[in-house]
Amino acid sequence: MKVFVTGACGFIGSNLIEYLFKKNIKVVAYTYYNSHNSIGLLKYCDKKIINKIKIISGDIRDFKRTKSAMKGCDSVIHLAALIGIPYSYHSPESYIETNVNGTYNVLESSKDLGLKKIILTSTSEVYGSAKYTPIDENHPLNPQSPYAATKISADSLGLSFYYSYNLPITILRPFNTFGPKQSMRAVIPTIISQYLKNKNNIKIGNTHTIRDLTYVEDTSRAFYLALKSKKNNILGETINLGTSYGIKISEILKIIEKEKRTKLNIIKDEIRVRSKNSEVLKLISNNKKAQKLLGWKPILSGKNDFKKGLMKTLQWYQKNSFSYDVSKYII
Repeated sequence: MKVFVTGACGFIGSNLIEYLFKKNIKVVAYTYYNSHNSIGLLKYCDKKIINKIKIISGDIRDFKRTKSAMKGCDSVIHLAALIGIPYSYHSPESYIETNVNGTYNVLESSKDLGLKKIILTSTSEVYGSAKYTPIDENHPLNPQSPYAATKISADSLGLSFYYSYNLPITILRPFNTFGPKQSMRAVIPTIISQYLKNKNNIKIGNTHTIRDLTYVEDTSRAFYLALKSKKNNILGETINLGTSYGIKISEILKIIEKEKRTKLNIIKDEIRVRSKNSEVLKLISNNKKAQKLLGWKPILSGKNDFKKGLMKTLQWYQKNSFSYDVSKYII
């Protein structure tokens, strides 16, 4: 098996490649081309991994380049996307080009090349504010941001290729994933970075939102299980990935205070506060479908396990000096 991973230079992508390498899966890592020849977050991977995998730079929006890079692979895990919700308010067209057109390029290339397995990555943001919890896959879709709208479009496009062309497509829908190497745009690295730099002054947006936070190794394992599955019952299916445990952002801050025996000074940053109609207040997953179809349950689940994952994440940022001015990443 040789799998083509788009978005390999990102948070989940770089962690997933480490996981697949440990499972002896051959990988072609598709990274976003830049003039600095940077491989993004893959640079934090062990050098023996970088030396063993094939890395190809390109742009998911470029059909010819993407199709050419996919040749020789029999599977694809499509992670590449623009993900920052606040920036989607300012530049929705760029999200359409990357998240929708980019997904089309992967689907069309997969069809032309006859790939045996296609795994698309969705997001819990497609559900919007919960009508009920825990949220199962039948929950109504409610795009409360341009980002969410493009991900719904990409999911629908994927399903249309399954029904129209019988493409072997599975959609995995992670709820909030956290762990080492995550961008400062996400809430946990935002908190950790400021804690490591300032020790007590934390600028943050809404602390009352509730999120279902899955440690990135658990998320990676779900992708691996979907990739290796020989069951046809996962084809054409959308599967939630989450712990089924929700935690308030304010509680995350309290855990750090308790574990580090410190007192944090919380400063509300209005720039980070989403508008009332766009804010998603509560996201908690129902992961029974993942249990049934993939045999997947998160290893780290519940408050005590979340605390373990949070401390592992904090230690990684501390060790790698992955701390910088979060004010540069507000949108």
